[in-house]
Amino acid sequence: MADKWQRFGLRLHTGIEPFSGRILWMKVWHSNRNSQLILSYYLACAQEFGFIPMITQSDPGTENIGIANAQTLLRQMHDPTLEGFVQHRWMRTKKNIMPEIAWSQLRRRFTPGFEALLGEGVDAGWYDSDNTLQTMVFRWLFIPWLQQELDSYQQRVNNTRKRRDKKKILPHGVPELIHRCAEDYAALDFKVMVSCEALDHCYDELGRPVVERDSIWYIYCTLLDLVKLREGIQPVLEALQDLPDLPEDDVESSLLPGLEDLPEVEGYMGGVGNGIGLQEEHVAALDALEYEGISDIALDAVPELWVDAFSSDEDEEDEMDEVESNL
Repeated sequence: MADKWQRFGLRLHTGIEPFSGRILWMKVWHSNRNSQLILSYYLACAQEFGFIPMITQSDPGTENIGIANAQTLLRQMHDPTLEGFVQHRWMRTKKNIMPEIAWSQLRRRFTPGFEALLGEGVDAGWYDSDNTLQTMVFRWLFIPWLQQELDSYQQRVNNTRKRRDKKKILPHGVPELIHRCAEDYAALDFKVMVSCEALDHCYDELGRPVVERDSIWYIYCTLLDLVKLREGIQPVLEALQDLPDLPEDDVESSLLPGLEDLPEVEGYMGGVGNGIGLQEEHVAALDALEYEGISDIALDAVPELWVDAFSSDEDEEDEMDEVESNL
């Protein structure tokens, strides 16, 4: 079943750090197929944290090519021994499980109320995603507001301790803390430090009305009426309607040339040892760790990054619920 937000002209994309379960980003936009846009999410995280994961992985969609290329270049810049291998895994035969779990939780906890609110405007005839003018006004107003709501949801999830589960092999605790302090959970920290310039992002809301659940459609309708009064808008809209769709790139032809995939190792999809797994020095470092009250931790689990576009499939939800309790 298609993503329910598609009828509103909205798409979602997320990045997950699977060891901690921390959501690194959860973005809403009118597209989740633009590789440059998806790459910007990854680079923003690198700039914020000052480090990148040892490896990234995703479904084999063209939207994730930018991340695969950037991850490979950055890793090779900081470790020349990785030259010749892509530092990204395409989950061609294995499910991208962590993002699917995140989407399953989002469907239950977040989307029902917002889908009902968005549906009000469609049912009332205020918004038609096939109407260019209405679509532009809708995107300009609704996407920033929905992004603020998603950011709040992400913060709540990242700072909430998940219920304890005896079957879970990954650490129990607050995802934010596990992500920041892997050593406190009897795990080696494999993050790769990178040099990034800090960027200041400003958003000036002076004089703008406060966008809230109760006011969003009123502000939209008022703004739409004001835009309609502008002279000369119709020729621009007609020109926009005639723009051709851009073709999707082929994954193989868009990757950096001359690189091989990391080796396939039974039961391991990480980037330690250039894809082989823990080496003797890692095992020795783990043996040297002394923690009280911590046991049964998956010592071979390392920080990585999973990325995925929101492609809802109702048939997979029950399966994801079963998998979720075992991670």
